[in-house]
Amino acid sequence: MSDSAAHSPLWWAAPTAPGAVDATVTVPGSKSVTNRALVLAAHSAEPGWVRRPLRSRDTVLMAEALRAMGVQIDETVNPDGGEAWRIIPAGLHGPATVDVGNAGTVMRFLPPVAALADGPVRFEGDARAYERPLHGVIDALRALGARIDDEGRGSLPLTVYGAGSLTGGAVDVDASSSSQFVSALLLSGPRFNKGLEVRHTGRTLPSLPHIRMTVDMLRKAGARVDAAEDGGERNVWRVTPGALLGRDLTVEPDLSNAAPFLAAALVTGGRVTVPGWPRRTTQPGDALREIFTRMGGAYEQSDRALTFRGTGRVRGITADLGAVGELTPVIAAVAALAEEESELTGIAHLRLHETDRLAALTKELGALGCDVSETADGLRIRPRPLHGGEFRTYDDHRLATAAAVLGLAVEGVWVENVATTGKTLPDFPELWTAMLGGGDVAEGDATGGAASAASARPGPAPGPADGGGTAGRG
Repeated sequence: MSDSAAHSPLWWAAPTAPGAVDATVTVPGSKSVTNRALVLAAHSAEPGWVRRPLRSRDTVLMAEALRAMGVQIDETVNPDGGEAWRIIPAGLHGPATVDVGNAGTVMRFLPPVAALADGPVRFEGDARAYERPLHGVIDALRALGARIDDEGRGSLPLTVYGAGSLTGGAVDVDASSSSQFVSALLLSGPRFNKGLEVRHTGRTLPSLPHIRMTVDMLRKAGARVDAAEDGGERNVWRVTPGALLGRDLTVEPDLSNAAPFLAAALVTGGRVTVPGWPRRTTQPGDALREIFTRMGGAYEQSDRALTFRGTGRVRGITADLGAVGELTPVIAAVAALAEEESELTGIAHLRLHETDRLAALTKELGALGCDVSETADGLRIRPRPLHGGEFRTYDDHRLATAAAVLGLAVEGVWVENVATTGKTLPDFPELWTAMLGGGDVAEGDATGGAASAASARPGPAPGPADGGGTAGRG
């Protein structure tokens, strides 16, 4: 065995479905809601609660960063089960150091918070985090009066020299590469002396549902927000300065993290029920109902749950996923198992996510036998008979779950570093294996663990073909 193989990560043998899946899967809370709720609670004038939050790498990083700036977060247990976090706001301060990991919400939502702190706040993170764009937030904060040292990179690492307050006012932002630039500013906007007016100047605006989520949560916390959907000016948001209320918020299940489980029902011709699926939500993952129905499934929804069924057929799809780009990896995996060609568009911004997701999906699906090509803003997928092999994840949680979906129908799929799913979906291997066994499945209930679910791949693991940890990037 070579030195590189001896030090290679563990490889997980994605289990093949023994038949039609029939399970109830309780999906952990939404990462997007949890991290927005933490920021809003930190800005509030009184203590609040976040109940049933997601506990994952991204949310723990957010909580630890806020603690480093002086916010008290006490972790308790709900009387009816699940966690409850008590957030007690305090005067934000430095000096502090924030580890963002590779979490877009942490690296983008917290510099505006740090600008309101008294003292310097240093932002660091994973190697990939230093490659992800942050210029939209940096440039906007400078225009609003903040002092930031990023040595001209427009990315991490950087230091925000908080002055205890920020003037605020009107600012232009090109959020074409990430809607999080807009959300980041809006979340802290009520605390700016003059409030905030954000104008998006780019040609496209991906993931608009996430901005709607931000606006909805701001309003429920007592902020006054004027947005385009209210009949206002397109791509302009205005926030009035004012105090935020402490809330008692129960976090919805993460509907985007439900994607691989619903896909399992579709691919195997089975049935998966997700309790707690909200009737009304701003989560982009709600689009799965319509997308997977178009791909051959059917669903029923009650006030208590969503049940999705496969019909024995998996159809190709032509779809603009610009508003729901995070769903792309699992949709692409289903498309690779479909009867017809698929074309996924509107997702050029995925080249700047945890990895270059378009390049990664093209390479890894192609390695298993699928005919995949990149387009200017998406993927063209022509299904072919697939075979087993290695599926690299590039430390991207959504690539790992996409590979698991492929493994349901293709024997011998080995998934690199499945533990990366801990970014937003802890215990994924256990949940996945338990789902295949049927019955009720919830986080923490499944037996086994990532260590037991993963196994060292027989034989040497190949070295990175592109010389690094990001597909298609130097």
